[in-house]
Amino acid sequence: MAKANPHKPSSRRRPGSRFLLAPDSGLRRNDANKFSRCFLKRFITRSIFLLGLFIFSQCASVFAAAEIPQVKIGVLSHRGDEATLRNWSPTADYLSRVIPEYKFSIIPLNFREIEPAVKNGRVDFLLVNPGIYVNMEVRHRISRIVTLNNLINDKASNIFGGVIFTRADRNDINNLEDIRGKTLMAVDEISLGGFQMAWQELEKIGINPYEDTADLRFGGTHDAVVQAIQRGEADVGTVRTGILETLTEGGRAAVDEFRILGQKRDARYPFSHSTQLYPEWPFSKLQHTPAPLARRVAIALLQMSPLEPAAQWGDYAGWTTPLEYQPVHDLLRDLHLPPYDHPERFTLVDAIEKYWYWLLVAIAFLLFMLVMTSWVARLNRALKKSKSMLERQHNLILDSVADGIYGVDLQGNATFINKAMTEITGWQANDLIGANQHRILHHTKADGSPNPGSECPVYMTFRDGKSRYVEEDLFWKKDGAGIPVEYSSTPIRNEQGDVVGSVVVFRDISARKKAAEADRQYQMELAHVARLSTMGEMASGMAHELNQPLTAIATSADACIRLLETGMPPTDRVLDVLETISTQARRAGGIIQQLRQFVRKEEPRHTQVQINQLIEEVLVLLEPEIRKAGIRVVRDLDPDIPLVHAQHIQIDQVILNLIRNAIEAMSETDREQRILTLRTRTAGDNAIITSVEDTGPGADKELQDKLFDPFITSKAQGMGLGLSISMAIINAHNGNLYYDHQSHDGAIFRFTLPVNETDHES
Repeated sequence: MAKANPHKPSSRRRPGSRFLLAPDSGLRRNDANKFSRCFLKRFITRSIFLLGLFIFSQCASVFAAAEIPQVKIGVLSHRGDEATLRNWSPTADYLSRVIPEYKFSIIPLNFREIEPAVKNGRVDFLLVNPGIYVNMEVRHRISRIVTLNNLINDKASNIFGGVIFTRADRNDINNLEDIRGKTLMAVDEISLGGFQMAWQELEKIGINPYEDTADLRFGGTHDAVVQAIQRGEADVGTVRTGILETLTEGGRAAVDEFRILGQKRDARYPFSHSTQLYPEWPFSKLQHTPAPLARRVAIALLQMSPLEPAAQWGDYAGWTTPLEYQPVHDLLRDLHLPPYDHPERFTLVDAIEKYWYWLLVAIAFLLFMLVMTSWVARLNRALKKSKSMLERQHNLILDSVADGIYGVDLQGNATFINKAMTEITGWQANDLIGANQHRILHHTKADGSPNPGSECPVYMTFRDGKSRYVEEDLFWKKDGAGIPVEYSSTPIRNEQGDVVGSVVVFRDISARKKAAEADRQYQMELAHVARLSTMGEMASGMAHELNQPLTAIATSADACIRLLETGMPPTDRVLDVLETISTQARRAGGIIQQLRQFVRKEEPRHTQVQINQLIEEVLVLLEPEIRKAGIRVVRDLDPDIPLVHAQHIQIDQVILNLIRNAIEAMSETDREQRILTLRTRTAGDNAIITSVEDTGPGADKELQDKLFDPFITSKAQGMGLGLSISMAIINAHNGNLYYDHQSHDGAIFRFTLPVNETDHES
């Protein structure tokens, strides 16, 4: 049958509509009957059609519901089936909504119905108290997937306990000891919070509820126990925590109606309790329940919000990861309750029959381990071989190095040495490895004083994790001789970056020191020859300079003789003549002393010298040349300049070379413009700077970069060694000699010397 479009108006008028619109048009009776039959037929047809559609939709719903797998959750009905369904059915609906492929439902179970339901597989999941769970875990291998988070004073709690109470008007029962000989009512023998927790507390004080009470009764539900105490049907009752508070909030009990016996205090738990606290109810899967479904259920419960209606209906705060239920095992074991009441004899045959699949797995695992062990053994042999090859290669590399190498652990003991170490020091591997390297190699300084380990650079390296390089130190050979060495100490780190020791690489620098000493002697000889050569060039001027005081001495002596020949010489005139002789003699002696000091060979010994004083000494030697050349000397000397540590004669030679070069450079300059300026200044806190400035033509540009090279000179008669020797002397003093390129008139040579440099004294 074709259906009319509900959105398009029909072009056909409903039969009989015009008669309804025009009742006075003369309708005949047979036409009216015909209209009635037609209208009734259409009404019945449409009603049957709508009824069929309704029946079809209901059948489809039934068939669809029949196709969805049913998942049953068994819940301990400790407060009655009605309360159990009311509290937990929303949780089943929540799981059905989150996992739409399954239909979850709640199956209330009393204490006696739980084990048959689990054993026969009537339920797929189980929510019971921890005591029952432990029994089912041992007997039927159920496993917990989450633990209940109870809601206590708007706070989540996953622990609970038991409450032992009596009516507040029972003045004869004030503590647990008063229960002896009284009537005790509990929930059930297998109720953890409603009996077993209280039983353990009574056992601690020597009361057996089965033997030491007038009567032990069980109410079946927590509410029944509370009602029995209210009516006076029993003296003392025990229920799980939270029950009394719930009944009080619901108006079924008064706040001060009961007295708690043996009340305990715990900051984690606000409810009144008389027993130890145990983990809350676990939500468990049975052995036949598919693992993927259990995982989805666990995830859904863990993700449940406390605001979820299911949680509010059940009056809980959600779920948490499964807790440890060993305390419950301990309680049941102490009370000798199932499954710890009478352990059955378990034979090897029983084990094989029960765990045959695990036995097959174990055999397969052993075979797998045998294969893996064989494979690992083969790999281990290959690794040992590779390790041996690497060690040989490592030793070959170490032994091929000419420098000595050894390792040190955090205790300062040597861990390895190379061949060069033995060749240089004479110490063998068995002498050093495992022994303290500092006490063997580095125990004494060059001056004979002890070398403390706290100052050893090797120790300091693995203490602060920083590499060190020592330019010169002393190691001691096996024969007792010391050898000068330079060495580096580098930290060794493990995979975590922690320092586990250090490695030392050292080199014998005896040959280098001998070569340096020979070079120094050669430089001294060369400087001495240069000084002699300079004195030869200055001989005529020096002879003239000496001739003046000698002539004055001779003239004064003749005058003195003539005065004495008169017989009555005037004493004053004789004394004046003698004083003149003495002054000129001292002048000549000073010139000769300066000459002797300048040309003699001086031992390489550094002393504290005043640079201004050295300049004045050199000016005394050069005074004849300066006077002859008509040069005006300008002294710009800083009187507060500090002392420097230097070789006296060598610095004299540098100053003399620079001043003589300046005198010769101004030979072509007009006499009125010949000015020699000598300056001294401090250069910061660590050096002084000396300048020799002239008004000559300056150095040629093409020679400026080669001024300090040997045999480079612009003089016709010069050898070109003066500046080269001067540069070597200043460098040996850790200073710097340079030509100032910034000068525009004449030439300026400057040299610097360090202040308080005391480490050059031999």
